[in-house]
Amino acid sequence: MGHPHSEMRLFHEVIVRKPRPEPAYWRAMRGYSALLSFLFLSQAAVSQAAPPPGSVPPAMRYQVEVLAQGMPQPMELELAPDGRVFFIEIAGKIRIWKPETGTLVDAGEVKVFTALENGLLGFALDPRFSENHWIYLLYSPENFEGQHLSRFVMDGDQLDLTSEKVILTYPEQRRECCHHAGSVEFAPDGCLLFSTGDNTHPAGDSDGYAPMDDRQGKEPWDAQKSASNPNDLRGKINRIKPKADGTYEIPPGNLFPPGTPGTRPEIYCMGCRNPWRMSVDSATGIVYWGEVGPDAGGDNPRGPRGYDEINQAKKAGNHGWPYFIGNNFPYAHFDHSTRTTGTLYNPANPLNQGVNNTGRPELPPAVPAMIYYPYGPSKEFPEMGQGGRTACAGPVFHYQPGFDGKGSFPAYYDNCLLWWDWERRLIKWARLDKEGNFQGIEPFMAEFPCKRMLDAVFSPQGQLYCLDYGETWGANPDSKLMRVTFNHGNLPPQAVASASPLSGPLPLKVKFSAAGSSDPDGEASALRYEWKKTGSAEVLSTEANPEIEFREAGDFPVELHVRDAEGGEGTTAMAITAGNTLPVVSLESPVNGDFFTPGQPIAWRARVKDAEEGDSADSPDSFGARLLVSAVVERGGETPPGLALMKSADCFNCHAVNQKIVGPAL
Repeated sequence: MGHPHSEMRLFHEVIVRKPRPEPAYWRAMRGYSALLSFLFLSQAAVSQAAPPPGSVPPAMRYQVEVLAQGMPQPMELELAPDGRVFFIEIAGKIRIWKPETGTLVDAGEVKVFTALENGLLGFALDPRFSENHWIYLLYSPENFEGQHLSRFVMDGDQLDLTSEKVILTYPEQRRECCHHAGSVEFAPDGCLLFSTGDNTHPAGDSDGYAPMDDRQGKEPWDAQKSASNPNDLRGKINRIKPKADGTYEIPPGNLFPPGTPGTRPEIYCMGCRNPWRMSVDSATGIVYWGEVGPDAGGDNPRGPRGYDEINQAKKAGNHGWPYFIGNNFPYAHFDHSTRTTGTLYNPANPLNQGVNNTGRPELPPAVPAMIYYPYGPSKEFPEMGQGGRTACAGPVFHYQPGFDGKGSFPAYYDNCLLWWDWERRLIKWARLDKEGNFQGIEPFMAEFPCKRMLDAVFSPQGQLYCLDYGETWGANPDSKLMRVTFNHGNLPPQAVASASPLSGPLPLKVKFSAAGSSDPDGEASALRYEWKKTGSAEVLSTEANPEIEFREAGDFPVELHVRDAEGGEGTTAMAITAGNTLPVVSLESPVNGDFFTPGQPIAWRARVKDAEEGDSADSPDSFGARLLVSAVVERGGETPPGLALMKSADCFNCHAVNQKIVGPAL
């Protein structure tokens, strides 16, 4: 993208600390006060406080706990019957969060090929895991160009690498990127399903439309070799029944009965591009997946613009790619040698006549997507807005009587599919009727603290466990494992405190205020207040807005405890400095917005006025200052058109400005 202009804008902050030793208890309090910025929750079960089944549950009743964070590139998670949370990282690690200690354990690592979006793609725990300790991994071996689906044994918290039984393999091309999908899930009938991508490069001469380049040497750009090939496991949802000896059998109900010429009997659904996140309804066995679609921004004689999809499979079927997308919108045959467009494909009678098809040409009729939306606004699903696209399917929630006291999600969302867009950072519900028919899209809580939802499961108690991938495509320090619960009973009050002045000479009289404190369940007038010094049982005041005098010098963390009539409690804290006035700091040069030249030194001058120590202009050596500088490049004029388009799409999934991720640095 070229070099930044030599003009840059300077933003700065000066921090001055007076040379008084910091008390040990205040050093501890700094972390404690951060913790106190969250509500302390004391839950008294009050059934009448729960929302009625017919109303939308209020967002304030959700509670989000961060169980672990900083995991590099997590991929999928599973809950063990004993409460342990297993998850994998794409580089090959299996890790376990242990509920009894709240700690992470490295459970083992398989060696994987990680280029071209390969790696440890997905996994599942056996339905009888508590008895047999079997775990199934879908991964990219270093010594085989393709994927292995293998079964291993967990020995406690450790993966026994010597126990591997390779159940199934399938080859892929590794000349070019991309699309491996990789979700692995068990159905209620004991069948194992795993999603595979079309293993096709999304760019090249397809121009963002269907990649069907049948010229010699262009196999990586032809999805007819995989997704629409009935004799290939790529671009599919595959379904098998594992056996105890490490082999598998074909269950009834797959797309092609065993022995059908030119087909693979493992295929359940074909015509998939990149079904990256798949789930199986734990009650009905209905399969859902998010289909990450192509990049074309507008309709064209070659075919429709790109769409992402949420698909549903109540039975085996052909879901269309690369001949159809969305609501069976057809692509046209395109001759790449002559650059001419032919006739549109017929969803009622699709044929794969591509030169790279190793299966029979006749295909089942195409099944339209349940939900579909483009980069731009959608007429059919306007609630999806516009922007980049990475559709992902999560679990279906099934409410059970007795859930309410366990932090479960409410009955309002019974039989709803949780799904999301990884790129747009939207999380939605798809409401289904008793037969699993789609009824409409509903929002999840608006301010869910998640950058990019990656995978999610509901526990047997109806709580949600989920992975947040973090800010970028690469390894992120802000990735998280989270648990989301719903408070059906009494909600604790929200404590809000302010004080003036926060510092000053002795004796220091401080006016405190609990204004803004509230009770989500009741009237604020019924709240009770206590002001205390941290670590002391002494109650300084029980008034909402007291004036408290401090006669001793020191830093005093003061807590406000707010309680409601049901025993719920909220707490917050602030620091009071008695016997010492906070200094007044100004930066005289440079000022905010000044220009500077990169590589050249910057002269700066700060001034500090302190009630006890005096003016730094008079005694500069008695003041210590620390300068924090952040530089922001500001280009004149409007955002360059190319950058604007990249930000509006999903280019930054694969590229960063100054480092290689999947694609090269920009």
